[in-house]
Amino acid sequence: MAAPGPRGCSLSGLLPAQTSLEYALLDAVTQEEKDSLVYQYLQKVDGWEQDLLVPEFPEDGLLIVGVHSAKFPNEKVLDSIKSAVLRYNITHPVVNDADASLWQELEVSCWPTLVILGPRGNMLFSLIGEGHKDKLFLYTSIALKYYKDRGQIKDNKIGIKLYKDSLPPSPLLFPGKVTVDRVTNRLVIADTGHHRILVVWKNGQIQYSIGGPNPGRKDGTFSESTFNSPQGVAIMNNIIYVADTENHLIRKIDLEAEMVSTVAGIGIQGTDKEGGAEGEQQPISSPWDVVFGTSGSEVQRDDILWIAMAGTHQIWALLLDSGRLPKKNELKKGTCLRFAGSGNEENRNNAYPHKAGFAQPSGLSVASEDPWSCLFVADSESSTVRTVSLKDGAVKHLVGGERDPMDLFAFGDVDGVGINAKLQHPLGVTWDKKRNLVYVADSYNHKIKVVDPKTKTCTTLAGTGDASNVISSSFTQSTFNEPGGLCIGENGQLLYVADTNNHQIKVMDLETKMISVLPLFTSENTVVDGPFPEEKQKTLPRLPKSAPAVKLSPVAASPGQTLQFKLRLDLPSGAKLTEGAPSCWFLTAEGNEWLLQGQIPSGEIESISNQPTISLQIPGDCVSLEAVISVSVFLYYCSADSSACMMKGILFSQPLQISATQQGCIAPVELQYVF
Repeated sequence: MAAPGPRGCSLSGLLPAQTSLEYALLDAVTQEEKDSLVYQYLQKVDGWEQDLLVPEFPEDGLLIVGVHSAKFPNEKVLDSIKSAVLRYNITHPVVNDADASLWQELEVSCWPTLVILGPRGNMLFSLIGEGHKDKLFLYTSIALKYYKDRGQIKDNKIGIKLYKDSLPPSPLLFPGKVTVDRVTNRLVIADTGHHRILVVWKNGQIQYSIGGPNPGRKDGTFSESTFNSPQGVAIMNNIIYVADTENHLIRKIDLEAEMVSTVAGIGIQGTDKEGGAEGEQQPISSPWDVVFGTSGSEVQRDDILWIAMAGTHQIWALLLDSGRLPKKNELKKGTCLRFAGSGNEENRNNAYPHKAGFAQPSGLSVASEDPWSCLFVADSESSTVRTVSLKDGAVKHLVGGERDPMDLFAFGDVDGVGINAKLQHPLGVTWDKKRNLVYVADSYNHKIKVVDPKTKTCTTLAGTGDASNVISSSFTQSTFNEPGGLCIGENGQLLYVADTNNHQIKVMDLETKMISVLPLFTSENTVVDGPFPEEKQKTLPRLPKSAPAVKLSPVAASPGQTLQFKLRLDLPSGAKLTEGAPSCWFLTAEGNEWLLQGQIPSGEIESISNQPTISLQIPGDCVSLEAVISVSVFLYYCSADSSACMMKGILFSQPLQISATQQGCIAPVELQYVF
């Protein structure tokens, strides 16, 4: 990139001229006057010679490129950025500015900043912050006209291959939150990436699938209703409330009537930081989590829905029945209003709830019993867990962060007490009233942590800090990838975790210290290996009739263990794999398909000299079972002189004896055959 010049190739050089333009636009009366002013401005700045050097693209036209300059260390990791691109359905190219070199070169000062470049990479406009839609459209449209008049812009579409199109099907896609029905022990899962809500029994059987596969904003029956990246869910008496995040709505699901309706929000992002209107007339902004609570009454009524309003950095309340909030008069049913938080993005604690400040609160849990009587808040951008008193609204610090309320960079991965403990962008909390503990989804540290609110001690419960997907015999050796939500069920025995970037719900047994993946299957006992089981699933290719079948000796396996199968295949002398042909392997488990839930069921064989090792993890909740795992192999190869090419196959059958009482086989299983 070229070094900054005196003007025009950094924001500091561009802003004086653009500021003059914006003052002139305020005095313009007609749209024609505004268009003319922008056109004249472009004539001025287009003559500046200090152009930025940018890569050549194969076609001209309007191209949107996102530049990701990270705040948190985890956001610099390429895999984390890929997951975010998928999670938010981003369809334009994204640059990983991991070292903030572009940020510094352009003299950017805050997120977000938009820069409009001309066809030579010359800077034309910059827009700092949010809410500039009209200016953006005006500047872009006139800039396109200006350069088309000069023959420097063509109306050509630039072909882009989306990363999401290369992903295999998965029953869950970036599940954001999970909650449990205390009465029936059903789970409600926000299948965020598939834009739907799943209601499943505790064994993983799907009862309802509501919404999806595409984003939308429609009320109605389960088959016609749609959501847009839903996050928080809360269930009681066959009613589910949903934080429909990207629609800026709170939705209500009636499981008995099988209907979806809207109870708060107008469908576009609001800027109101006070509220007070009835739900469907009250604009709200990016609700991220919801939890039931009780208004000013000694009787547990669950007549309030607390909302983590991430978009305005506040905690809001939706009155499900007439009642009152602390220090508020009687409020009628349906009222939606701010409870705590000024709306400023801060880490500010205060005895007066409206003077406190949050920074993108993303997770809520309630401890209604004394002496706690509070909301626990995962405040993601301040990397803290905070409390909000249910008696007077006072906001207090629990763990993480720093004392300076403006310091939103006090993150890390440190077990400790109070402010000495460090978190990194936590997204979820849940209260364990059996043990008086708070569990935290420490998302960017890829860990589950536990907080004692009495001593303010924060320690790691599970996870190594690596963003991966390993289930070990111990919590601390198992791994997660940006867990986003969690909940307590089974009388405090099981902790359910939405392991977001692993596309799984993990089940942690707090008594046995075992961890497993929740399998998902339909009422017909069909394992779900894609998001929508009613669609026809792909079938495996058939092995040739001449394919040999090799039955291996039984091996012992224990719950949670990972078995490895090493391919050891030999071709005839001089033969080589056919280039471009799909040599591959497949795993099957006839009659026990759920064993493959969350596994990698197939893969390519690219080289005979470097053959793959196939891994199979036995679910942690599989305590006793006899099963057969089959490995089907397809090889396409040609003779040494390429005079003959052929496809060969082989089937390996591996009997398994799974038992929690015996030591599993440690050595890899070798799958050997000479063609």
